[in-house]
Amino acid sequence: MIEPIDLARIQFAANITFHILFPTINLALAWILVFFQQRYNKTADKKWMEAYKFWVKVFALSFALGIVSGVTMSFQFGTNWPGFMKTVGNIAGPLLGYEILTAFFLEASFLGIMLYGYGKVSNKVHSLATALVAFGTSLSAFWIMILNSWMHTPIGYKMIDGVAHPNNWLEIIFNPSMHYRLFHMMLASSLTVSFLIAGISCYRWLKGDRTDSVIISLKTGIYLAAILIPIQIFEGDALGLNSLKYQPAKVAAIEGIWKTEQGAPLLLFAIPDAKNQTNSYELKIPKMASLILTRNLNGEIKGLNTFNGNHPPVAPVFFAFRVMVGLGFLMLVVSWVASWQIYRHNKIKDFLAKILVTMTFSGWVATIAGWYVTEIGRQPFLVYGILRTNEAVSSVSQKMLASTLTIYISLYIALVTFYISTIFYMARKAINKEGLQPPAVTPPVAAPKI
Repeated sequence: MIEPIDLARIQFAANITFHILFPTINLALAWILVFFQQRYNKTADKKWMEAYKFWVKVFALSFALGIVSGVTMSFQFGTNWPGFMKTVGNIAGPLLGYEILTAFFLEASFLGIMLYGYGKVSNKVHSLATALVAFGTSLSAFWIMILNSWMHTPIGYKMIDGVAHPNNWLEIIFNPSMHYRLFHMMLASSLTVSFLIAGISCYRWLKGDRTDSVIISLKTGIYLAAILIPIQIFEGDALGLNSLKYQPAKVAAIEGIWKTEQGAPLLLFAIPDAKNQTNSYELKIPKMASLILTRNLNGEIKGLNTFNGNHPPVAPVFFAFRVMVGLGFLMLVVSWVASWQIYRHNKIKDFLAKILVTMTFSGWVATIAGWYVTEIGRQPFLVYGILRTNEAVSSVSQKMLASTLTIYISLYIALVTFYISTIFYMARKAINKEGLQPPAVTPPVAAPKI
Protein backbone atom coordinates (compact mmCIF):
# COMPACT_ATOMS: atom_id res chain seq x y z
CA MET A 1 0.00 0.00 0.00
CA ILE A 2 1.31 3.43 -0.94
CA GLU A 3 2.05 5.66 2.05
CA PRO A 4 0.47 9.16 2.30
CA ILE A 5 3.86 10.85 1.91
CA ASP A 6 4.43 8.98 -1.35
CA LEU A 7 0.97 9.94 -2.62
CA ALA A 8 1.67 13.58 -1.74
CA ARG A 9 4.98 13.43 -3.62
CA ILE A 10 3.36 11.82 -6.65
CA GLN A 11 0.60 14.43 -6.61
CA PHE A 12 3.09 17.31 -6.50
CA ALA A 13 5.15 15.63 -9.24
CA ALA A 14 2.03 15.38 -11.40
CA ASN A 15 1.26 19.05 -10.84
CA ILE A 16 4.79 20.31 -11.51
CA THR A 17 5.07 18.05 -14.57
CA PHE A 18 1.92 19.52 -16.06
CA HIS A 19 2.72 23.10 -15.06
CA ILE A 20 6.27 23.19 -16.38
CA LEU A 21 5.16 22.29 -19.89
CA PHE A 22 3.71 25.72 -20.57
CA PRO A 23 6.24 28.14 -19.03
CA THR A 24 8.88 26.12 -20.86
CA ILE A 25 7.22 27.08 -24.13
CA ASN A 26 6.35 30.68 -23.28
CA LEU A 27 9.75 31.58 -21.86
CA ALA A 28 11.50 31.30 -25.24
CA LEU A 29 8.50 31.70 -27.57
CA ALA A 30 7.97 35.25 -26.30
CA TRP A 31 11.45 36.24 -27.46
CA ILE A 32 10.98 34.52 -30.82
CA LEU A 33 7.83 36.62 -31.26
CA VAL A 34 9.96 39.69 -30.56
CA PHE A 35 12.37 38.48 -33.25
CA PHE A 36 9.58 37.96 -35.79
CA GLN A 37 8.16 41.40 -35.10
CA GLN A 38 11.51 43.16 -35.32
CA ARG A 39 12.23 41.47 -38.62
CA TYR A 40 8.86 42.70 -39.89
CA ASN A 41 9.59 46.21 -38.64
CA LYS A 42 12.93 46.24 -40.42
CA THR A 43 11.95 44.61 -43.72
CA ALA A 44 8.19 45.33 -43.98
CA ASP A 45 7.93 41.78 -45.34
CA LYS A 46 4.51 40.37 -44.42
CA LYS A 47 5.82 36.83 -44.02
CA TRP A 48 7.33 37.79 -40.66
CA MET A 49 4.05 39.19 -39.40
CA GLU A 50 2.18 36.13 -40.65
CA ALA A 51 4.56 33.96 -38.62
CA TYR A 52 4.04 36.24 -35.63
CA LYS A 53 0.25 36.06 -35.87
CA PHE A 54 0.26 32.26 -35.89
CA TRP A 55 2.70 31.74 -33.03
CA VAL A 56 1.23 34.43 -30.81
CA LYS A 57 -1.92 32.27 -30.68
CA VAL A 58 0.16 29.36 -29.42
CA PHE A 59 1.68 31.69 -26.83
CA ALA A 60 -1.77 32.79 -25.64
CA LEU A 61 -2.98 29.19 -25.30
CA SER A 62 0.15 28.19 -23.38
CA PHE A 63 -0.05 31.28 -21.17
CA ALA A 64 -3.61 30.48 -20.12
CA LEU A 65 -2.84 26.88 -19.17
CA GLY A 66 0.34 27.93 -17.40
CA ILE A 67 -1.56 30.35 -15.17
CA VAL A 68 -4.23 27.80 -14.24
CA SER A 69 -1.76 25.03 -13.47
CA GLY A 70 0.46 27.41 -11.50
CA VAL A 71 -2.39 28.37 -9.19
CA THR A 72 -3.23 24.71 -8.58
CA MET A 73 0.39 23.93 -7.79
CA SER A 74 0.71 26.80 -5.30
CA PHE A 75 -2.28 25.51 -3.31
CA GLN A 76 -0.37 22.34 -2.51
CA PHE A 77 2.18 24.24 -0.44
CA GLY A 78 -0.60 24.74 2.07
CA THR A 79 -2.59 21.53 1.66
CA ASN A 80 0.11 18.90 1.27
CA TRP A 81 3.35 20.56 2.38
CA PRO A 82 2.66 23.01 5.22
CA GLY A 83 6.07 22.29 6.75
CA PHE A 84 7.75 23.90 3.76
CA MET A 85 6.38 27.39 4.29
CA LYS A 86 6.58 26.99 8.08
CA THR A 87 10.32 26.30 7.91
CA VAL A 88 11.52 28.38 4.94
CA GLY A 89 8.54 30.66 4.28
CA ASN A 90 10.56 33.72 5.32
CA ILE A 91 12.67 33.14 2.21
CA ALA A 92 10.30 31.36 -0.18
CA GLY A 93 7.41 33.75 0.44
CA PRO A 94 9.20 36.97 -0.57
CA LEU A 95 10.74 35.32 -3.64
CA LEU A 96 7.33 34.13 -4.84
CA GLY A 97 5.95 37.59 -4.06
CA TYR A 98 8.68 39.26 -6.11
CA GLU A 99 7.71 37.07 -9.05
CA ILE A 100 4.09 38.22 -8.87
CA LEU A 101 4.88 41.89 -8.33
CA THR A 102 7.64 42.30 -10.92
CA ALA A 103 6.89 39.65 -13.52
CA PHE A 104 3.28 38.52 -13.54
CA PHE A 105 1.87 42.05 -13.29
CA LEU A 106 4.15 43.10 -16.15
CA GLU A 107 2.96 40.23 -18.32
CA ALA A 108 -0.70 40.75 -17.45
CA SER A 109 -0.51 44.50 -18.08
CA PHE A 110 0.75 44.23 -21.65
CA LEU A 111 -0.55 40.82 -22.74
CA GLY A 112 -3.82 42.26 -24.06
CA ILE A 113 -1.99 44.78 -26.26
CA MET A 114 0.31 42.03 -27.49
CA LEU A 115 -2.55 39.69 -28.42
CA TYR A 116 -5.13 42.14 -29.75
CA GLY A 117 -3.36 45.43 -30.33
CA TYR A 118 -1.95 44.86 -33.81
CA GLY A 119 -3.63 47.35 -36.13
CA LYS A 120 -5.32 49.09 -33.18
CA VAL A 121 -2.25 50.75 -31.65
CA SER A 122 0.89 52.04 -33.31
CA ASN A 123 3.48 49.52 -34.39
CA LYS A 124 5.94 50.92 -31.84
CA VAL A 125 3.49 50.42 -28.98
CA HIS A 126 2.68 46.89 -30.14
CA SER A 127 6.38 46.05 -30.43
CA LEU A 128 7.02 47.48 -26.97
CA ALA A 129 4.17 45.43 -25.49
CA THR A 130 5.57 42.23 -27.01
CA ALA A 131 9.05 42.99 -25.67
CA LEU A 132 7.73 43.76 -22.18
CA VAL A 133 5.74 40.52 -22.06
CA ALA A 134 8.89 38.63 -23.09
CA PHE A 135 10.89 40.45 -20.43
CA GLY A 136 8.23 39.71 -17.82
CA THR A 137 8.26 36.02 -18.74
CA SER A 138 12.03 35.88 -18.28
CA LEU A 139 11.79 37.82 -15.02
CA SER A 140 9.27 35.28 -13.75
CA ALA A 141 11.68 32.46 -14.55
CA PHE A 142 14.47 34.39 -12.81
CA TRP A 143 12.65 34.53 -9.45
CA ILE A 144 11.37 30.96 -9.64
CA MET A 145 14.84 29.62 -10.46
CA ILE A 146 16.31 31.60 -7.57
CA LEU A 147 13.98 29.81 -5.16
CA ASN A 148 14.55 26.43 -6.78
CA SER A 149 18.33 26.77 -6.84
CA TRP A 150 18.36 28.03 -3.25
CA MET A 151 16.51 24.86 -2.24
CA HIS A 152 19.46 22.91 -3.70
CA THR A 153 22.32 25.12 -2.49
CA PRO A 154 20.95 27.17 0.44
CA ILE A 155 23.11 29.96 1.84
CA GLY A 156 22.51 33.44 3.25
CA TYR A 157 20.21 32.29 6.07
CA LYS A 158 20.28 31.54 9.76
CA MET A 159 18.17 29.05 11.69
CA ILE A 160 16.25 30.33 14.72
CA ASP A 161 14.09 27.81 16.59
CA GLY A 162 13.97 25.55 13.53
CA VAL A 163 12.91 28.34 11.16
CA ALA A 164 15.11 29.77 8.38
CA HIS A 165 15.52 33.54 8.41
CA PRO A 166 17.19 35.55 5.63
CA ASN A 167 20.61 36.78 6.64
CA ASN A 168 21.94 38.02 3.30
CA TRP A 169 19.55 38.45 0.36
CA LEU A 170 22.37 38.82 -2.15
CA GLU A 171 23.73 35.42 -1.13
CA ILE A 172 20.24 33.94 -1.31
CA ILE A 173 19.61 35.34 -4.79
CA PHE A 174 23.06 34.58 -6.19
CA ASN A 175 23.44 31.21 -4.49
CA PRO A 176 26.10 28.82 -5.84
CA SER A 177 23.87 27.01 -8.35
CA MET A 178 21.53 29.84 -9.42
CA HIS A 179 23.24 30.97 -12.63
CA TYR A 180 23.85 27.38 -13.75
CA ARG A 181 20.22 26.36 -13.26
CA LEU A 182 18.78 29.57 -14.73
CA PHE A 183 20.91 29.37 -17.87
CA HIS A 184 20.22 25.64 -18.22
CA MET A 185 16.47 26.28 -17.98
CA MET A 186 16.57 29.14 -20.49
CA LEU A 187 18.38 26.91 -22.98
CA ALA A 188 15.96 24.04 -22.35
CA SER A 189 13.05 26.37 -23.08
CA SER A 190 14.69 27.61 -26.27
CA LEU A 191 15.29 24.07 -27.51
CA THR A 192 11.74 23.04 -26.64
CA VAL A 193 10.36 25.93 -28.68
CA SER A 194 12.82 25.35 -31.51
CA PHE A 195 11.55 21.83 -32.08
CA LEU A 196 7.94 22.92 -31.54
CA ILE A 197 8.27 25.53 -34.29
CA ALA A 198 10.22 23.20 -36.57
CA GLY A 199 7.78 20.33 -36.04
CA ILE A 200 4.62 22.34 -36.69
CA SER A 201 6.24 24.03 -39.69
CA CYS A 202 7.18 20.62 -41.11
CA TYR A 203 3.61 19.45 -40.51
CA ARG A 204 2.31 22.36 -42.57
CA TRP A 205 5.02 21.75 -45.18
CA LEU A 206 4.03 18.09 -45.57
CA LYS A 207 0.39 19.18 -45.92
CA GLY A 208 1.41 21.25 -48.93
CA ASP A 209 1.74 24.67 -47.27
CA ARG A 210 4.89 26.13 -48.83
CA THR A 211 4.16 29.77 -47.95
CA ASP A 212 7.03 32.04 -46.98
CA SER A 213 5.89 32.30 -43.35
CA VAL A 214 6.17 28.52 -42.97
CA ILE A 215 9.63 28.46 -44.52
CA ILE A 216 11.04 31.23 -42.33
CA SER A 217 9.50 29.62 -39.23
CA LEU A 218 11.09 26.29 -40.15
CA LYS A 219 14.49 27.90 -40.67
CA THR A 220 14.21 29.80 -37.39
CA GLY A 221 13.46 26.64 -35.41
CA ILE A 222 16.11 24.50 -37.08
CA TYR A 223 18.95 27.02 -36.98
CA LEU A 224 18.21 28.00 -33.38
CA ALA A 225 18.29 24.36 -32.26
CA ALA A 226 21.51 23.64 -34.16
CA ILE A 227 23.23 26.59 -32.47
CA LEU A 228 21.93 26.10 -28.93
CA ILE A 229 22.29 22.34 -28.43
CA PRO A 230 26.12 22.38 -28.25
CA ILE A 231 25.89 25.27 -25.78
CA GLN A 232 23.40 23.29 -23.70
CA ILE A 233 25.78 20.32 -23.62
CA PHE A 234 28.58 22.47 -22.20
CA GLU A 235 26.18 24.13 -19.76
CA GLY A 236 24.94 20.72 -18.62
CA ASP A 237 28.53 19.70 -17.95
CA ALA A 238 29.07 22.84 -15.85
CA LEU A 239 25.88 22.15 -13.87
CA GLY A 240 27.05 18.58 -13.31
CA LEU A 241 30.35 19.78 -11.84
CA ASN A 242 28.42 22.17 -9.60
CA SER A 243 26.23 19.29 -8.41
CA LEU A 244 29.31 17.16 -7.76
CA LYS A 245 30.58 19.87 -5.42
CA TYR A 246 27.34 20.60 -3.55
CA GLN A 247 25.23 17.44 -4.05
CA PRO A 248 27.60 14.50 -4.51
CA ALA A 249 24.88 11.99 -3.58
CA LYS A 250 22.83 13.12 -6.58
CA VAL A 251 25.79 12.65 -8.93
CA ALA A 252 26.46 9.18 -7.50
CA ALA A 253 22.84 8.25 -8.24
CA ILE A 254 23.06 9.69 -11.75
CA GLU A 255 26.16 7.64 -12.46
CA GLY A 256 24.92 4.53 -10.66
CA ILE A 257 28.04 4.39 -8.46
CA TRP A 258 27.34 2.39 -5.31
CA LYS A 259 30.85 2.30 -3.85
CA THR A 260 33.52 4.98 -3.89
CA GLU A 261 35.97 4.25 -6.65
CA GLN A 262 38.78 5.74 -8.65
CA GLY A 263 38.57 5.57 -12.41
CA ALA A 264 34.78 5.17 -12.34
CA PRO A 265 33.22 3.98 -15.61
CA LEU A 266 30.52 5.82 -17.52
CA LEU A 267 27.41 3.64 -17.58
CA LEU A 268 25.60 4.00 -20.87
CA PHE A 269 22.99 1.55 -19.64
CA ALA A 270 22.38 -0.53 -16.55
CA ILE A 271 19.59 -1.66 -14.26
CA PRO A 272 20.26 -0.40 -10.72
CA ASP A 273 19.55 -2.91 -7.95
CA ALA A 274 18.99 -0.94 -4.74
CA LYS A 275 18.49 -4.05 -2.61
CA ASN A 276 21.90 -5.49 -3.41
CA GLN A 277 23.53 -2.08 -4.12
CA THR A 278 24.79 -3.10 -7.51
CA ASN A 279 23.91 -2.81 -11.20
CA SER A 280 22.86 -5.45 -13.70
CA TYR A 281 23.43 -5.57 -17.45
CA GLU A 282 26.03 -2.81 -17.45
CA LEU A 283 27.12 -1.25 -20.72
CA LYS A 284 30.01 1.01 -19.78
CA ILE A 285 33.02 2.99 -20.94
CA PRO A 286 35.91 2.43 -18.52
CA LYS A 287 37.08 5.46 -16.47
CA MET A 288 34.99 7.89 -18.51
CA ALA A 289 32.81 9.08 -15.59
CA SER A 290 35.91 10.05 -13.63
CA LEU A 291 37.31 11.86 -16.66
CA ILE A 292 34.09 13.84 -17.20
CA LEU A 293 33.53 14.73 -13.54
CA THR A 294 37.10 15.14 -12.25
CA ARG A 295 39.02 15.72 -15.51
CA ASN A 296 41.22 12.81 -14.43
CA LEU A 297 40.99 9.23 -15.66
CA ASN A 298 41.73 7.98 -12.14
CA GLY A 299 39.73 10.63 -10.28
CA GLU A 300 37.75 9.55 -7.23
CA ILE A 301 33.96 9.70 -7.17
CA LYS A 302 32.12 9.07 -3.93
CA GLY A 303 29.72 6.15 -3.96
CA LEU A 304 26.21 6.00 -2.54
CA ASN A 305 27.47 3.84 0.33
CA THR A 306 29.22 6.88 1.86
CA PHE A 307 25.97 8.79 2.47
CA ASN A 308 24.41 6.44 5.05
CA GLY A 309 21.10 6.17 3.23
CA ASN A 310 20.81 9.96 2.78
CA HIS A 311 20.70 9.70 -0.97
CA PRO A 312 17.96 9.82 -3.61
CA PRO A 313 16.29 6.73 -5.09
CA VAL A 314 18.72 5.61 -7.75
CA ALA A 315 16.61 4.13 -10.56
CA PRO A 316 14.41 7.20 -11.32
CA VAL A 317 17.40 9.57 -11.34
CA PHE A 318 19.59 7.16 -13.29
CA PHE A 319 17.07 6.54 -16.09
CA ALA A 320 15.69 10.11 -16.27
CA PHE A 321 19.20 11.43 -16.81
CA ARG A 322 19.79 9.06 -19.71
CA VAL A 323 16.47 9.97 -21.31
CA MET A 324 17.44 13.64 -21.15
CA VAL A 325 20.93 13.12 -22.55
CA GLY A 326 19.77 10.66 -25.22
CA LEU A 327 17.14 13.08 -26.49
CA GLY A 328 19.69 15.88 -26.43
CA PHE A 329 22.04 14.04 -28.74
CA LEU A 330 19.15 13.02 -31.01
CA MET A 331 18.17 16.70 -31.24
CA LEU A 332 21.75 17.56 -32.10
CA VAL A 333 21.94 15.09 -34.98
CA VAL A 334 18.50 15.95 -36.41
CA SER A 335 19.00 19.72 -36.22
CA TRP A 336 22.46 19.57 -37.81
CA VAL A 337 21.31 17.32 -40.64
CA ALA A 338 18.29 19.56 -41.25
CA SER A 339 20.48 22.68 -41.18
CA TRP A 340 22.79 21.13 -43.76
CA GLN A 341 19.91 20.24 -46.06
CA ILE A 342 18.48 23.76 -45.79
CA TYR A 343 21.90 25.29 -46.43
CA ARG A 344 22.53 23.13 -49.49
CA HIS A 345 19.04 22.81 -50.98
CA ASN A 346 16.95 25.49 -49.19
CA LYS A 347 14.58 22.74 -48.06
CA ILE A 348 14.56 19.46 -46.17
CA LYS A 349 13.62 16.03 -47.39
CA ASP A 350 10.17 14.71 -46.57
CA PHE A 351 11.59 11.83 -44.51
CA LEU A 352 13.43 14.24 -42.23
CA ALA A 353 10.36 16.49 -42.08
CA LYS A 354 8.34 13.53 -40.79
CA ILE A 355 10.97 12.90 -38.11
CA LEU A 356 10.73 16.54 -37.03
CA VAL A 357 6.95 16.26 -36.79
CA THR A 358 7.32 13.30 -34.42
CA MET A 359 9.82 15.37 -32.40
CA THR A 360 7.51 18.40 -32.12
CA PHE A 361 7.18 17.97 -28.35
CA SER A 362 10.48 16.17 -27.73
CA GLY A 363 11.69 19.20 -25.79
CA TRP A 364 8.92 18.56 -23.26
CA VAL A 365 10.17 15.03 -22.65
CA ALA A 366 13.78 16.15 -22.23
CA THR A 367 12.79 19.01 -19.90
CA ILE A 368 10.61 16.79 -17.71
CA ALA A 369 13.36 14.18 -17.51
CA GLY A 370 15.82 16.90 -16.49
CA TRP A 371 13.45 18.18 -13.80
CA TYR A 372 13.04 14.67 -12.42
CA VAL A 373 16.81 14.36 -12.16
CA THR A 374 16.97 17.70 -10.37
CA GLU A 375 14.05 17.27 -7.99
CA ILE A 376 14.19 13.56 -7.22
CA GLY A 377 17.96 13.91 -6.96
CA ARG A 378 17.50 16.32 -4.02
CA GLN A 379 15.79 13.65 -1.91
CA PRO A 380 15.49 12.90 0.95
CA PHE A 381 15.61 16.68 1.41
CA LEU A 382 13.01 19.23 0.37
CA VAL A 383 15.53 21.98 1.10
CA TYR A 384 19.00 20.49 0.94
CA GLY A 385 20.48 20.05 4.40
CA ILE A 386 17.69 22.04 6.09
CA LEU A 387 14.33 20.36 5.65
CA ARG A 388 13.59 16.72 4.95
CA THR A 389 10.61 15.78 2.83
CA ASN A 390 8.98 13.71 5.58
CA GLU A 391 9.20 16.71 7.92
CA ALA A 392 7.17 18.97 5.64
CA VAL A 393 4.28 16.71 4.61
CA SER A 394 0.77 17.33 5.97
CA SER A 395 -1.56 14.89 7.74
CA VAL A 396 -4.05 14.70 4.84
CA SER A 397 -5.60 11.22 4.74
CA GLN A 398 -4.48 8.58 2.30
CA LYS A 399 -8.00 8.32 0.85
CA MET A 400 -8.19 12.05 0.16
CA LEU A 401 -4.74 12.11 -1.45
CA ALA A 402 -5.54 9.10 -3.63
CA SER A 403 -8.83 10.57 -4.86
CA THR A 404 -7.43 14.02 -5.64
CA LEU A 405 -4.40 12.45 -7.33
CA THR A 406 -6.69 10.45 -9.61
CA ILE A 407 -8.66 13.57 -10.50
CA TYR A 408 -5.52 15.61 -11.16
CA ILE A 409 -3.89 13.01 -13.41
CA SER A 410 -7.09 12.39 -15.39
CA LEU A 411 -7.61 16.11 -15.90
CA TYR A 412 -3.99 16.73 -16.87
CA ILE A 413 -3.95 13.92 -19.42
CA ALA A 414 -7.12 15.32 -20.99
CA LEU A 415 -5.79 18.91 -21.05
CA VAL A 416 -2.43 17.94 -22.57
CA THR A 417 -4.25 15.89 -25.23
CA PHE A 418 -6.54 18.82 -26.04
CA TYR A 419 -3.59 21.22 -26.07
CA ILE A 420 -1.59 19.18 -28.57
CA SER A 421 -4.61 18.49 -30.79
CA THR A 422 -5.52 22.19 -30.69
CA ILE A 423 -2.08 23.27 -31.90
CA PHE A 424 -2.23 20.85 -34.84
CA TYR A 425 -5.79 22.05 -35.55
CA MET A 426 -4.49 25.63 -35.59
CA ALA A 427 -1.80 24.54 -38.05
CA ARG A 428 -4.38 22.98 -40.38
CA LYS A 429 -6.61 26.04 -40.07
CA ALA A 430 -3.67 28.29 -40.97
CA ILE A 431 -3.13 26.21 -44.11
CA ASN A 432 -6.73 26.71 -45.20
CA LYS A 433 -6.62 30.41 -44.37
CA GLU A 434 -3.36 31.27 -46.09
CA GLY A 435 -3.87 28.86 -48.95
CA LEU A 436 -1.54 26.31 -50.40
CA GLN A 437 1.39 27.32 -52.53
CA PRO A 438 0.25 26.66 -56.09
CA PRO A 439 2.38 24.14 -57.93
CA ALA A 440 4.52 25.28 -60.80
CA VAL A 441 2.67 24.91 -64.09
CA THR A 442 4.58 24.01 -67.22
CA PRO A 443 3.02 25.62 -70.30
CA PRO A 444 1.85 23.11 -72.87
CA VAL A 445 4.10 22.51 -75.87
CA ALA A 446 2.39 22.58 -79.25
CA ALA A 447 2.44 19.26 -81.05
CA PRO A 448 4.67 19.28 -84.16
CA LYS A 449 2.89 19.39 -87.46
CA ILE A 450 3.18 16.33 -89.69
